[in-house]
Amino acid sequence: MCPSDFDYLDIRFADIQMLRYKLLGFDELCLQQKIYIYYLSEATLYGRDITFDQFGKYNLKIRKVLEAIYTSPLIDKSTEQFGFLELYLKRVWFSNGIYHHYGCEKFKPNFSPEYLLSSMLVVDINQLPLVTGESVEDLFNILRPVIFDPDYQNKRVNKVDGEDLVRTSACNYYEGLDQQEVENYYGALKSSDNPRPVSYGLNSKLIKDSNGVIREITWRKNGMYGKAIAKIIECLQNAIPYAENKEQKDVIETLIQYYQTGNLELFDIYSIKWVKAQCGDVDFINGFIEVYGDPLAIKASWEGIVEYKDLEATKRTRLISDNAQWFEDHSPIDVRFKKKEVVGVSANVVRAAMLGGDEYPSTAIGINLPNADWIRAEYGSKSVTISNIIDSYNKASQGNGFLEEFVNDELVIAHIKKYGDLCDCLHTDLHECLGHGSGKLLPGVDPDALKAYGNTIEEARADLFALYYLADEKLVELGLLPNNDAYKAEYYSYIMNGLMTQLVRIPVGGCIEEAHMRNRALISRWCLENGNAVRLTKKNGKSFVEIVDYNKLRALFASLLFEIQRIKSEGDYEAARAIVEEYAVNIDTSLHSEVISRYEKLGIAPYKGFINPRLLPVTDNDGNIQDIHVDYSETYDHQMLRYSRDYATLI
Repeated sequence: MCPSDFDYLDIRFADIQMLRYKLLGFDELCLQQKIYIYYLSEATLYGRDITFDQFGKYNLKIRKVLEAIYTSPLIDKSTEQFGFLELYLKRVWFSNGIYHHYGCEKFKPNFSPEYLLSSMLVVDINQLPLVTGESVEDLFNILRPVIFDPDYQNKRVNKVDGEDLVRTSACNYYEGLDQQEVENYYGALKSSDNPRPVSYGLNSKLIKDSNGVIREITWRKNGMYGKAIAKIIECLQNAIPYAENKEQKDVIETLIQYYQTGNLELFDIYSIKWVKAQCGDVDFINGFIEVYGDPLAIKASWEGIVEYKDLEATKRTRLISDNAQWFEDHSPIDVRFKKKEVVGVSANVVRAAMLGGDEYPSTAIGINLPNADWIRAEYGSKSVTISNIIDSYNKASQGNGFLEEFVNDELVIAHIKKYGDLCDCLHTDLHECLGHGSGKLLPGVDPDALKAYGNTIEEARADLFALYYLADEKLVELGLLPNNDAYKAEYYSYIMNGLMTQLVRIPVGGCIEEAHMRNRALISRWCLENGNAVRLTKKNGKSFVEIVDYNKLRALFASLLFEIQRIKSEGDYEAARAIVEEYAVNIDTSLHSEVISRYEKLGIAPYKGFINPRLLPVTDNDGNIQDIHVDYSETYDHQMLRYSRDYATLI
């Protein structure tokens, strides 16, 4: 499929709509850059099996079994049971396992255990993940409770207050331990007087054996996930000759050393070099990065993305980063927590060229790294807003009737349609570029002091920073917004989402557990209950958000940011726990049911994901790459099966 025939929309299943993203400007890159992107993309795709295994101990076996049935010519594809299995497999592919990618609850299969066993007995036995001496029935008996028992390992990440978050989470980061044992183990490794602490536990599995001995199994070339990491290293080595400059080569070489050794001090060195490598148009993220998939926010899921600059749009983010010190100086937080000198802030608008691991098929629209607070303070951070992903989201939402259903004011609807996309991008820019990089911890504060609430507090801090400054005249002065009223589009959309519309992503009767959703609920509900700037109204039996006073709402954002930054900077766990549990977790059942009912009538999928383009080398008769062709024609199931065939390393 050529770009002129590009189709952003693809297929729907369950609560998901699959989209494509377009590599605008790729053909304008030089051959060296294209080849560099190609090899970095291969390194990105080889991390897939790692993510599957991290998200659940049995995910790879289940995927292998389901794919064997799905592709077998001996299976009748016309039955209802096969249709149920196909849907389940598509969800497993999307979520890198048997747990919902956002809510973390285990999928309910509509096919029966009997159908699964009978199908496993029919397919080619060589296609099943059997170990030596294991029968098909043995494998089925292992997988049966994992798939079919709703009470067995029923949640990938559990964050319910008062429960043992390690014992009750199915993520494959701990084995044989409880929460207190994990916290004690890593607490003993930390030193309160170390201003540059390594991220203990970031790249390992922690286990307690039958003798009660606790040890770490490090994810490295000659350790756990070694076969996958070896392929990632090979692709990174292939990329080095095509790097745009010496700094990029040095970054990759250091990353390879880290992958070979698993040394977390090397990871910090790599992160610093990555932040400082500012030249060139191509960049990447590859490694054990984000801790959102661990209930204790210690261990990192593997993720990858390859990107190249959107040069025109980057002018917008450069204006923001160039004024980082002004924003820090004028932030409505205690002066004790402000950075006297903001260093190393870089912000670019980029286009994704390949997504992988925990960034695929569902992905972020903005990223700010590294996560280590001391590296941010001393060396800065890199922030990106991903324009082609945002563009795909925007095109998919056009004309879907969402605004007309949930906004009870034609003027507000018109305002959102006029300024919503622009303000949304600016919110992401401010959140990623400045919000995450703003403020500082007090000396001696443990970066992990907030424990399970740390991710929610950090996202709330970045969002509040962005919301506060969206309404600042500075943005109009910089030419980033056309007038002093445009910001209202984002204020309304944000509060509506936090109070109401994000609830469509949660089953009725559930609570909010995902960190970003908790953050939005916390901010919106706190503002609803702690001032008279926002209220919920009813018309014809339907609930609507009304913003009574936008100036007062901005003042509320400032007040809440003041407190959230204090909690973060002082490491006040009890305050974090109290504010999150009060405002960010529980849901009004009546409002929840109403919102879901209204949303379902629109026929909109609550979640979106992406099919990667396929990058195909064009070679001459001697095998030399002459070009990289971008192909958009691959379907969802073809891509997933190809990835399972060509990039499988761990099973």
